[in-house]
Amino acid sequence: MTKPRAYLVTGASNGIGAAIAALLLAQGHTVLNVDLKPPSLPPSGMVCFQAELSDEQQTKEIAARLASEYAIIGLVNNAGATRPGTAESATLDSLDFVCNLHLKASLIFIQAALPAMKEAGFGRIVMLASRAALGKPNRVVYSATKAGMIGMARTLAMELGVHGITVNSVAPGPIATELFMSSNPPGAPTTQAIINSTVCKRLGTPEDVARAAAFFLDEANGFVTGQVMYVCGGTTLGVAPV
Repeated sequence: MTKPRAYLVTGASNGIGAAIAALLLAQGHTVLNVDLKPPSLPPSGMVCFQAELSDEQQTKEIAARLASEYAIIGLVNNAGATRPGTAESATLDSLDFVCNLHLKASLIFIQAALPAMKEAGFGRIVMLASRAALGKPNRVVYSATKAGMIGMARTLAMELGVHGITVNSVAPGPIATELFMSSNPPGAPTTQAIINSTVCKRLGTPEDVARAAAFFLDEANGFVTGQVMYVCGGTTLGVAPV
């Protein structure tokens, strides 16, 4: 029996993941969402699963289940957490947590999806990195793992291109998600300073990031791989390499 094709977006219950899922659903794709909590009202076409993706065993179990039930031809490794910390305050527990969530879970889902992608001769993998990969104060462990996601994507792009599989990264800057706004309330001086740091003089939206991911996920864009798209309002100008 042929397994139904699907796109897997981790952390798609809200924020950027939900916006990416919405675009894929609008294109008629089945979207699998693995998150700590399901959305209160899942949109039509989204199939939700619960798992703590910083837990290796839970991640392996849900990845194996999804790969057994669906042919995953598109994967967005979006689930993430910041875990702020400086050189002095960052903890090894925080490092373990973000490594498990950003790197280990990403690799587990990639390995689970690859058989179906190789069989189809087609696949799209997108890593949700961050402009913090270029360096950001008070984000020692976060920036390290987000840079690791970009490195993983570039290496996988070299290995998998022959199979029709592209691997790219989207690196958001300041995006007005619920999580971001909880730490940066509207009208606060620190929030305004962040807005002023962008050349667009506004915060980004989850939809801004989703449109970038949609470009990499598009079936027609098979000649773009191993790349990083910064969705940051220009905050990386003068920092990111040409």
